Amino acid sequence: MVLKQELEKRGIRVLAEVNDGHKHIDLAIPNARINIEVDGRQHYENPHQIISDLKRSHYSDGLGYDTIHIPNVFIREDLKNVADALAEAARMRITPDRQNRV
Repeated sequence: MVLKQELEKRGIRVLAEVNDGHKHIDLAIPNARINIEVDGRQHYENPHQIISDLKRSHYSDGLGYDTIHIPNVFIREDLKNVADALAEAARMRITPDRQNRV
């Protein structure tokens, strides 16, 4: 995935297709406890998908992770700016005690 590669270029450790016990996460930044879901149109236009996504994102809250949903059009049209912002947000959340943990 291109977003994973861009984040790694910025020095961020990223895992792809992580199973959190309930679902597969597109990308995870474990040291910052951030899950990233890259979503297509159906995630914004299908009411059943919206309800499903809300439940799925809430599950990660209990594990101490926050989930950000990014429309795939942003990845296609503005990848570098999205990666810059995510990398900086991850750095802001990585505390010294999380530096080397998964």
